[in-house]
Amino acid sequence: MKTFLPKIDLEQRKWHVIDADGAVLGRLAAQIADILRGKNKPIYTPHLDAGDFVVVINAEKVRLTGKKEDQKEYMSYSGWKGGERYRSVPEVRAKQPENLIHHAVKGMVPKNRLGRQMLTKLKVYKGSEHPHAAQQPATLAPAK
Repeated sequence: MKTFLPKIDLEQRKWHVIDADGAVLGRLAAQIADILRGKNKPIYTPHLDAGDFVVVINAEKVRLTGKKEDQKEYMSYSGWKGGERYRSVPEVRAKQPENLIHHAVKGMVPKNRLGRQMLTKLKVYKGSEHPHAAQQPATLAPAK
């Protein structure tokens, strides 16, 4: 018996819009990662990119549970001595709220070139407007 490999038709990728207003960050990121990987489709194959595009709006209104709003920090390192930099959640939310969702989803996709390619299908915007109306995206409810 031969192994079935689905034909990934790049023209048939769908677009989805998710409103992050009041959604819990981790649950939202898990839902987005599943759509980007294609796990919501019957043709899912781990080593192929069968996922759809995801547009997230209202990124600044995403919710964190527990004490994460006060205690969680994002670390970056420049590569130089003393180049470690820590940013709190309110600081990231004020300057680049898109990075909250992007960072969470990035941790839930594969850590290789396939995962990096999947992340190119994620579009995050801080307001309620997005420039992808021409793709006729379907509205999805965020995970509860």
